[in-house]
Amino acid sequence: MIPDLSQCPVCSALSPENRKELFENMQYRSQSYNKGEVIARQGDKCKYLYILLKGSVKTEMITETGGQLTIEIIKAPRPLASAFLFAENNTFPVDVITLEDSCLLLIPKEEVIQLFQKDAAFLQRYITYNSNKTQFLSHKLQVLTIKTIKGKLAHYILEQLSVCHSISPSINTFFMDKNQTELAKYFGVTRPALARTLSEIQQEGAIETQRNKITVIDKRALQNMLA
Repeated sequence: MIPDLSQCPVCSALSPENRKELFENMQYRSQSYNKGEVIARQGDKCKYLYILLKGSVKTEMITETGGQLTIEIIKAPRPLASAFLFAENNTFPVDVITLEDSCLLLIPKEEVIQLFQKDAAFLQRYITYNSNKTQFLSHKLQVLTIKTIKGKLAHYILEQLSVCHSISPSINTFFMDKNQTELAKYFGVTRPALARTLSEIQQEGAIETQRNKITVIDKRALQNMLA
């Protein structure tokens, strides 16, 4: 059976007829994983285009201090490590672990090259997706270069505020898109340290918090925390 890839970013530009034609004679396989199972370890060879058909995964790497740093949460249907498939050193830069029962589509590298040759729309979407992913990783690196927890948290709050202001400049309240545990992993810090820092920023009058709702009181004070 040809998998439904209509919602997958790298295949969304293909018509159902084209998807059927492209996949009919292609060599690929699917593989199921249980919750908490490791799909790949950092340093493993990336030999396939992995497309998450069902479920969700997290990507993690070990920090210099030995802690776990969550890079990204990926939900189906999305490709995994697609930017590294054609690298000279085509290895996974992170561990990939399932957050729930999941299913992956594995397309060999040679077959992906043939897909590029057969359909320009697929090639265009593949390039676009990986370009967007590069921007995401560049942003993630920017966050990691901020040394203090307060700076990281201020950066996150200002980023969320910027999204609000793109809707209306008068909006200064938002709901965090991550809980404190997820945010701590995103920053590579402990949850208690994050909670203390959030409390400090509130005590300094820069924000007001109510559960996962944050209201920005002093934007300039947050910007000064980035230094």
